[in-house]
Amino acid sequence: MDLDIVALSRLQFALTALYHFLFVPLTLGLSIILAIMETVYVMTGRPIWRDMTKFWGVLFGINFAMGVATGVVMEFQFGMNWSYYSHYVGDIFGAPLAIEGLMAFFLEATFVGLFFFGWERMSKVGHLIATWAVALGSNFSALWILIANGWMQNPVGSVFNPQTLRMEVDNFAEVLTNPVAQAKFVHTVSAGYTVAAIFVLGVSAWYLLKGRHIELAKRSMTVAASFGLAASLSVVVLGDESGYLSTEHQKMKLAAIEAMWETEPAPAAFTAFGFPDQAARETHFAVHVPWVMGLIGTRSLTTVIPGIDELIKRAEVRITNGIKAYDALQKIRAAGRSAAIPDDARKAFEDHGADMGYALLLKRYVDDPRQATPEQIRQAARDTLPPVAPLYWSFRVMVGLGIFFILLTFTFFVLSARRTLDRHRWLLKVALWSIPLPFLAAECGWIVAELGRQPWVIEGVLPTAVAVSNLGAGTVLLTLVIFTLLYTVLLIIEWKLLLKAIRKGPELRPETVADARRRGHMPPSVPVGAE
Repeated sequence: MDLDIVALSRLQFALTALYHFLFVPLTLGLSIILAIMETVYVMTGRPIWRDMTKFWGVLFGINFAMGVATGVVMEFQFGMNWSYYSHYVGDIFGAPLAIEGLMAFFLEATFVGLFFFGWERMSKVGHLIATWAVALGSNFSALWILIANGWMQNPVGSVFNPQTLRMEVDNFAEVLTNPVAQAKFVHTVSAGYTVAAIFVLGVSAWYLLKGRHIELAKRSMTVAASFGLAASLSVVVLGDESGYLSTEHQKMKLAAIEAMWETEPAPAAFTAFGFPDQAARETHFAVHVPWVMGLIGTRSLTTVIPGIDELIKRAEVRITNGIKAYDALQKIRAAGRSAAIPDDARKAFEDHGADMGYALLLKRYVDDPRQATPEQIRQAARDTLPPVAPLYWSFRVMVGLGIFFILLTFTFFVLSARRTLDRHRWLLKVALWSIPLPFLAAECGWIVAELGRQPWVIEGVLPTAVAVSNLGAGTVLLTLVIFTLLYTVLLIIEWKLLLKAIRKGPELRPETVADARRRGHMPPSVPVGAE
């Protein structure tokens, strides 16, 4: 990829998004785990559950602060680096982001203060309500952001206004109930719950290996194993729904993920392993599993999934139709707001307006798409194929790790049911060393979702290449370097703070220790902090 303004802007946004998404999933999951732990505390009155909530709350607070710091920059980038995108779809895209700020983020930010400073100032139930408000605020924040992102993947409820050259809201209810957005939301939050569950599981395993905070660690592992098993199973089920919707709305993304170069008879096979070669348009050493892709992608045995070559041919047709729409648009603009818009131009735009975005793919090669040569049209059609190898491997890493998380959480769920969590040290070490893996899986999922949409910033409507701001490449490169260095420093600071808090461990109140000793969970001779 040449480092022009488009490539640099894409790279900058990708890096900031990937850094930001290291913090978001943990925030989503830990907020729910905190609410679950405090609910148990309110229901049972056991002080250890309060201390557990406060301890994991410290780790949540560190991660929450870093997530906010990295997220704010992303929203500013829409105006800084993607000004034409903001102009083109701001009326639609801006609404969910504004609602997220007013409804979700402020809810979360307000009650997070009550969570940390309201323990001695609020009743048990009142503080529990504040904790659940933090959890709901975190998840509502993800909902509105993913509604905006889902619209980019499947732009429903909107129309293009040829007079203003902007997309406008036609049906806001369709934007909210966009099936792609809803599927992305439940899949993403389930992934966040899995990240947090494995994090709590791994940290608790470290305490058991060190012989510290045994009772807190065992209870935390029980919550994490149960919550993580449900979450990891949900990720697989909801990921299947996302794959099915891609068959309907993003056929090229699905074909690229599968490296399906040619259309196969239904039901299509799933390529479990292979080495995709985009230049040769084949997958070397491919291992196929019959029928699986057809069942996942279409939920039938008779529906055909189109291959990459067929989809490129379809793109050529849509580009040709889009040129007709582009020509009609120029005639409409020339007529202005007068009633003298030629009938043929109006009809041509009505017939082919849905394909005008495909004509804009030609802007990479010619200023006026109407002057494009047949070879330029063919090249623009080939551009609709995203990078296959990164998508292919990211998807398989994500799926493989997802299966591993199911097995891991199920194992610890069984051990917690049998009250033998500390019997197998090698399993505790597996849990500890698994902490980075859900972060990797989440990043792979984000790569699949966003890289798979290329070359579109809005699927089928606005190509990425025409959505950037009119900036110098040097300016974007400078900010790219600054953001990368700054975010790396923030990431290092966060993990140092997390490790410091984990090594320090929870601060157990005297009544917690007394309660544990009264129940026989802690010998009288064991000092506080080594329980």
